[in-house]
Amino acid sequence: MSSNSITVSRAAQGLRGTITVPGDKSISHRVAILGALGTGSMQVRNYLCSEDCINTLRAMQQLGAEVTPGDCEQNFTLTGTGMQPTAPARDIDCGNSGTGMRLMAGVLASLPFRSRMFGDASLSSRPMKRIIDPLASMGARITACGEKPGCAPLEIEGGTVSPIHYDLPMASAQVKSAVLLAGMLAEGRTSVHQPAITRDHTERLFEHFGIPCTVSEDGLDIAVEGPVVPQNKDITVPGDISSAAFWLVAASIVPGSEVTLLNVGLNPTRDAIITVLRRMGADITITNITEGGEPYGDITVRAPQKLVATEVLKPEIPNLIDEIPVLAVAAAFAEGTTRIRNAAELRVKESDRIATVVGNLRAMGANVEEFPDGMEITGGAPLHGATMDCYGDHRIAMSFLMAGLNADGETTLHNCHSINTSYPGFETHLRSLTQG
Repeated sequence: MSSNSITVSRAAQGLRGTITVPGDKSISHRVAILGALGTGSMQVRNYLCSEDCINTLRAMQQLGAEVTPGDCEQNFTLTGTGMQPTAPARDIDCGNSGTGMRLMAGVLASLPFRSRMFGDASLSSRPMKRIIDPLASMGARITACGEKPGCAPLEIEGGTVSPIHYDLPMASAQVKSAVLLAGMLAEGRTSVHQPAITRDHTERLFEHFGIPCTVSEDGLDIAVEGPVVPQNKDITVPGDISSAAFWLVAASIVPGSEVTLLNVGLNPTRDAIITVLRRMGADITITNITEGGEPYGDITVRAPQKLVATEVLKPEIPNLIDEIPVLAVAAAFAEGTTRIRNAAELRVKESDRIATVVGNLRAMGANVEEFPDGMEITGGAPLHGATMDCYGDHRIAMSFLMAGLNADGETTLHNCHSINTSYPGFETHLRSLTQG
């Protein structure tokens, strides 16, 4: 378990070593859902045993899927229901996972029984109308019962849904996936148009599970033909590049660092963090690339002579959204002013990530200007340690622990238990890389 508070100080000798980051969070959620609906048994390797992904796996067990030897193992056998799931005997606990709730809503809306999903306080404050609206246009009956309008808990009266074409009002892989998952059970062709490329794990996994799916040449239009039953096939989940991002930044800002991260997912809809860090001068080398459904490889990062500021481009935001907090930390150590705009989505994550990033950077002595949709960070001034809250947000916690590795004095983050929602074993890796 991750401690409630974690304290770090400057890593004077740099970060050094080789680690394997946990399995990809986004892929793990989708493997659990599709495998639970599929026909037959499959071996799942390197599943992310975080609280979020375990909650999704347990939810699918409530629908009749079987997991052996258990749901807290990286490697297990998943036996699906052959698209004949059973009604859950109790409400489904999604914990802190917006991905789990939004994707499962697409499935549950299409199944012939009533269900109810709930989550923790953070999840209960995040917007669900974005998936309720398109699913309702397919005939789904979903009621948001939260204290905040359009928020969880969600009550779903499942049943037959009809195929639609949906133009996404925002670039969102979760909304796209919810509609496509519902379309998998609808009679006919369900299609989605997205205004910008978003992570394409659902499309790649549809291919893996034998689900007819077409993607336009520009990647903006995706369609699925239903109804169809997934065909279960063994799968290995690559390492999560969002988890790797913390070490990519840490090794880029702490002098003397050299870190190698093994078997990291290199999906081109997820690797914007590498593109932007290289643009800032980061020394990143990728080797042993394995192509296939989800490409992966080994990443080595060495501390550069310096980092320089950059402007994060609007098309990069959808595929960089989870990494912006730690990218902002890198910007605080870069020469010049880094601009991050068009990222208002950060306001409705596990915390208001614009406010929390700006507040914590200022607490460490950084020069930051806040905007409704982002921030500007003028780097170069030495940072000092501080005692800060991460507001129960795992990415805020890990991002500012990275900042503390090159700050004067001690840096303490409170409420770090949330790290387990995405990165079990984080503290072990932190000790390993800082103790050389």
